[in-house]
Amino acid sequence: MKLRKNILPGKVKLLIFFLIVFSNSLSSEEKIYEGNFIELKVLDKVSSKNHKINIKIGEEKVFKNISIKPLKCKNSEFDDNPEIIAYLQVKDLKNIGKDEVFVFNGWAFSSSPSINTFDHPVYDLWLTKCFG
Repeated sequence: MKLRKNILPGKVKLLIFFLIVFSNSLSSEEKIYEGNFIELKVLDKVSSKNHKINIKIGEEKVFKNISIKPLKCKNSEFDDNPEIIAYLQVKDLKNIGKDEVFVFNGWAFSSSPSINTFDHPVYDLWLTKCFG
């Protein structure tokens, strides 16, 4: 019987490495702004419709069958492409009685959403803005 390695520690190490590189790569000319709101694009895979929603940091917003709560967002301005990161907690409201509390609980990156992916059978989330 083959034992499978747990890949979660590897993902955590990769995320920590990315955050260290990201924070160390900022020069004195580049600024980091913390916002009070985030803008997300939500794709409903069943109806194939995109929805744009704005959520205040610290407040929970219910969108159809999921609950989204942003805890922090940062916006750093590079040359022409700002890097936007946000800490999100997402719950599936139809998953009552299951052991899993959050569908997603972690940092979301606008330029590299595959680093820490949001995996849901019905919805996809993309971070687009951190403002206010």
